[in-house]
Amino acid sequence: MNGNDANWERDVIQKLARDALAEQKRARRWGIVFKALTFVYLFLLLFFAIGWLGEGGAIETGDHTAVVELNGIIAPNSEANADDVVAGLKDAFEAEGTKAVLLRINSPGGSPVQAASINDEIRRLRDLHPHIPLYAVVEDICASGGYYVAVAAEKIFVAKASIMGSIGVLMNGFGFTDAMKKLGIERRLLTAGDNKGFMDPFSPLEIEQRDYAEKMLDNIHSQFIEAVREGRGDRLKETEQTFSGLVWTGEESIELGLADALGSVAYVAREVVQAEKIVNYSRRESLVERVARRFGASLGETVLRETGLELR
Repeated sequence: MNGNDANWERDVIQKLARDALAEQKRARRWGIVFKALTFVYLFLLLFFAIGWLGEGGAIETGDHTAVVELNGIIAPNSEANADDVVAGLKDAFEAEGTKAVLLRINSPGGSPVQAASINDEIRRLRDLHPHIPLYAVVEDICASGGYYVAVAAEKIFVAKASIMGSIGVLMNGFGFTDAMKKLGIERRLLTAGDNKGFMDPFSPLEIEQRDYAEKMLDNIHSQFIEAVREGRGDRLKETEQTFSGLVWTGEESIELGLADALGSVAYVAREVVQAEKIVNYSRRESLVERVARRFGASLGETVLRETGLELR
């Protein structure tokens, strides 16, 4: 056998070995993928079987107190977004056996648009269901946009140390113009429209733009004040500080007419509504949805990594 024949046989053997190893890797990768998909399928079947896929509380036919939660920053993509809060309130009012709806609030505020939307919907639902009272029950904090929502309730219950109020509006940001000068940085901002760079943090704040922003804030503040006056009516004891943005404790807020009485969710359900059974109608992402979303993202990464598939 000459040298060329030996080299040819060696090349063939090496190629066959490489192909065999590659085939084993592909089989192993797809095995991981199919095992993961099987796990997801069995996981979903399990949760369907035990009934954890629902969006809200179970349908309640007996007399009960309905609860909807408003937790955290009020914003479109937060837990306290207007769509979910309003959907929960609607379910609570329409449920058979609901004696009253409690909106449990623990929020420092957020979007005035979202807060006003919830406020409007509470008023609409109260008009549609005049026999079902809606009470706001404050836990740690009900400030700014949170209070904007609360004033639409028939009554507001607080804890002694709850933080209440902050009836004001703000717009914040930073200015870096002096720092840029010291660092020798030049800002190049081209706009079509004199005010297109409105409130740009890297440009000097123009007096006219600042005045315009303050007028806009005053306008939104007036809307907030109107909602508070309409909601609280004669109970509100206005002072020079009422609409200044200050906050007060729960006890102080009762004295100022910002709230009505002390009380927790359990107390209000038991003593005021006299329907001790509590059913939560808050709209939440279910456990399966949370796990599926997170697991789905991880599975997608695994598929791309193990199969060599890529998006460029």
